[in-house]
Amino acid sequence: MNAFFGMVSDTAASAIWAMVVASLLPVTMAMLSKVFGGFHLADNAHPRDFLQQTTGTAARANAAQQNSYETLPVFLAAVLVAMLFFVPQLIINTLAWLYVLIRIGYCAAYITNLATFRSILWVLSIACCLMLFYLAIRIST
Repeated sequence: MNAFFGMVSDTAASAIWAMVVASLLPVTMAMLSKVFGGFHLADNAHPRDFLQQTTGTAARANAAQQNSYETLPVFLAAVLVAMLFFVPQLIINTLAWLYVLIRIGYCAAYITNLATFRSILWVLSIACCLMLFYLAIRIST
């Protein structure tokens, strides 16, 4: 864990990059879902219909995409609020990148159908967001 903390920068750019990577994660899951489902250019006329009809790995990748979109606003707001209230940048960056790494693990667990592990990772990712909000509240009082 010490190696992870040593890799995290203490500049605001690090948190912004974490937000960019987290924002690209749902798109990545959508692409994987299409690849696993055998998506063809002709399916692009109704891609949502195609994804709703997928099963197995493709359907799980699509579900990971949807969940990634659902939690993304909470993460983005948490990072911005923490920055607004001057939570120490190294703490923000560490929690932001931890969220991203956990979400990548979450998506992998979803695709490979590890339901319990996936749920644990979901809770941990939300805990990162809640910790950012908590720290901002503590500093603001």
